[in-house]
Amino acid sequence: MSRSLMQGLRAVMFAAGLGLALCGGALAAPANVPAADQPGVPAQLAQQPAAPPGADTLPGYLQQNNGEREKVQPGNNAPMWRSIKQQAGFTSLPYPEAGVLIQPQTAYPGSAFTSAGEAWRQTRNLLLIPVGGWILILAVVGIGVFYFVRGQIRLAHPRTGRKIERFTPFERFFHWLLAFAFVALAVSGIVIMFGKFFLLPILGAALFGWLTFALKTLHNFVGPLFALSLVVVLLTFIRDNLPSKVDWAWLAKGGGLFGGGEPPSARFNAGEKIWFWVGVLFFGLLAAASGLVLDRLVPNFPYTRGAMQVAEIVHATSTILLMAMAFGHIYIGTIGTEGALDGMRSGYVDESWAKQHHALWLQDIDSGKIPAQRSGAGAQPPLPVAKPKA
Repeated sequence: MSRSLMQGLRAVMFAAGLGLALCGGALAAPANVPAADQPGVPAQLAQQPAAPPGADTLPGYLQQNNGEREKVQPGNNAPMWRSIKQQAGFTSLPYPEAGVLIQPQTAYPGSAFTSAGEAWRQTRNLLLIPVGGWILILAVVGIGVFYFVRGQIRLAHPRTGRKIERFTPFERFFHWLLAFAFVALAVSGIVIMFGKFFLLPILGAALFGWLTFALKTLHNFVGPLFALSLVVVLLTFIRDNLPSKVDWAWLAKGGGLFGGGEPPSARFNAGEKIWFWVGVLFFGLLAAASGLVLDRLVPNFPYTRGAMQVAEIVHATSTILLMAMAFGHIYIGTIGTEGALDGMRSGYVDESWAKQHHALWLQDIDSGKIPAQRSGAGAQPPLPVAKPKA
């Protein structure tokens, strides 16, 4: 084949290719025409959002399904969420979030968080769970170390057999009601918040799921009972927990826990008053109030996502600190102090115990300022009640 013939064929092929390109450009839809108005475009593709900047460099962006997009753009599920956010429907949330499926994004200047939901998730998973877990562990370990170093606080003198009523049946009933509700809430709350770390590997996903669901249901129903008994206990004991001058002397000596004898105190010492005001009143009321919000039992409350997230953070924080303080209260009132549990179990304590731990309270009883028995004439103590000295 001659050289001139080869050059002619090349010119014909170039002209044919140029013609096809021009025809294809003429048949293609203009860039400013919506996809829904372009002939031959499927309805599903017409409803998809416009491609983000730089997506035109990706092959078949709009035509990619999730599997194909995962190969080209690993981890990019933005189109799916973009589509979900545009969906309208029904949600159980009240106004102003009725019909909003996903919490709107919010810019936090100087923060990596792009939405309130992500800020809540990171706070719960990266702060509350690890820090709260260590607080509870250290509280238990600290009590154990103190018990092995200090041991039980025993009575300095033999029991006299003279019984003094420390708690009336009414006081003991609501105290035990609050205690049982607290234990149920503490156990269920620990499993719900930390159970996936120590129970899930042992029980497996199926059994752990059923256990968590049952404990969550128990938690929701016991919560209002805890709130009710908490209010009654606060009103019952608030008078005897008012601060006084003798509390400073008790605190200065650390309550006599490290030797030297316990300083005299009234019916409740400074340590018990701190537990009452900080633990029971402050953290207890915070836990109860935020729990009622999470149970959606507060009337006319704006149950938005943001409000529920704040309530969950407050609830988790207050309950963790309440549990840490309660561990110390339970220890001192049971195995930590000889004879302390008698007062809440039977209502009566021995005179030797009252003299050692609450000398001022015993003086008020002996002087007749406070009756040795307050539960009524019909109630009978296990042993004769103390009588005021003449």
